[in-house]
Amino acid sequence: MLGEVRHAVQGRKRRSAATRAGLVLLLAGLLTACQSALEQTYEPTVAPSSNPQIVDEVQKNDPRAAMGAREHPRIVASYGGEYKDAKTERLVARIAGALTAVSENPNQSYRITILNSPAINAFALPGGYLYVTRGLLALANDASEVAAVLSHEMAHVTANHGIERQKKEEAEVIASRVVAEVLSSNIAGKQALARGKLRLAAFSRNQELQADVIGVRMLGEAGYDPYAAARFLDSMAAYGQFTSVDPESDQSLDFLSSHPNAPQRVELARRHARAFGAEGSVGDRGRDYYLAGIDGLLYGDSPQEGYVRGQTFLHGKLGIRFDVPQGFQIDNKADAVLATGPGDIAIRFDGVADNQRQSLVNYISSGWVTGLKPETIRPISVNGLEAATARAAADRWEFDVTVIRIGDQIYRFLTAVPQGSPALEPTANVLRGSFRQLTAQEVASLKPLRVRIVTARPGDTVASLAARMMGTDRKLDLFRLINALTATSTVKPGDKVKIITE
Repeated sequence: MLGEVRHAVQGRKRRSAATRAGLVLLLAGLLTACQSALEQTYEPTVAPSSNPQIVDEVQKNDPRAAMGAREHPRIVASYGGEYKDAKTERLVARIAGALTAVSENPNQSYRITILNSPAINAFALPGGYLYVTRGLLALANDASEVAAVLSHEMAHVTANHGIERQKKEEAEVIASRVVAEVLSSNIAGKQALARGKLRLAAFSRNQELQADVIGVRMLGEAGYDPYAAARFLDSMAAYGQFTSVDPESDQSLDFLSSHPNAPQRVELARRHARAFGAEGSVGDRGRDYYLAGIDGLLYGDSPQEGYVRGQTFLHGKLGIRFDVPQGFQIDNKADAVLATGPGDIAIRFDGVADNQRQSLVNYISSGWVTGLKPETIRPISVNGLEAATARAAADRWEFDVTVIRIGDQIYRFLTAVPQGSPALEPTANVLRGSFRQLTAQEVASLKPLRVRIVTARPGDTVASLAARMMGTDRKLDLFRLINALTATSTVKPGDKVKIITE
């Protein structure tokens, strides 16, 4: 629990975005006034690191740094904190240091933070605050690809894009207020606001393209392969396809996004790289020292968030585990574990602090469940644990509510099915039947997944190496993805590749 969706590790077939979003909102709507105790317990309170990974100390007299310093704790907290690993930090500092030497603003200093998130992301804040996730480091295959990402973000800083964006947004807020006050037509006001959002999006896309140009130039001048930018954009596009929800899903968010489409950026990146020479003939990729630097990198869920292993969720710190039925996809969220399955079935699991020690029958009827059927409440036992269950109904949906007490925590399962579906009881039975406390031996055996660098031996093939992958039922697809291999790529003895294992 407690984390972002781990698409690459679970590797499940995706449902439609609209359907899944609707099911999640449905379960959230059933809860009327109860914050998850797990969220309260583990919500990170993160201050700027007392010993951050710094290329050069952020200038204290830089007024732009105040904006970055103000947002830094929130950024770090929302991405699971800082990822602390001396070897990986030295690797990123080495790459960033080479880029700083050729920066368009040599007086600009940078603070680099590796975020403890499996998401693939990198971004910048005014004042030289740069962020890269461990998920992005796991996807990259050499130092030049990470350099491409960092140089792009450095370009945003040197071009003052963050400041420009803030000024543009402030102006748009003022304009929107004028629209709301002057235009009597609500529709006209909304249309004006939408046009403003489109203008902001286009402005941001121009910033992205400008940062691409500056970033490729920095790559080449620092001695890195200037084609790495295009290469890593291809990798990110492949990752997007691997984790895509539905090719027919709503694209409006993409339209209002701040990034241009990937094919356009890839072609522009290649065009600017040609100024340094032909592809494959210029620049250093830094593959060997990069792979050595990420060997052992945490991958996917962190121990603080619990683990998804196939159809099972396990949490060592909480000491619990349960299964979902076959065909369900588990999403390990920040405040709950969600699962969706065939027939528009949805499951939500979370926990709350049990401060009052009231009976579970009274707890279910205490007002936090919308549409509760009081006559269905009954006490039960779940693998020797005190529990209670009930039914609820809302609109065209039926719900099973099961609560289980362990110590001073109440754990809650909410299962939703379309009205009349015969799947409610069987689904809830799988959850109840599999929920139990972990033994000390099971807790000790839980290990996170990590990136491991292995050297291909005689007889090894792409298929045989992929078979060693853990945490996914799409081993071959994920192996090719993280190693940037095509369907026809082969390996030879001595090649170094990444695998995901414990």
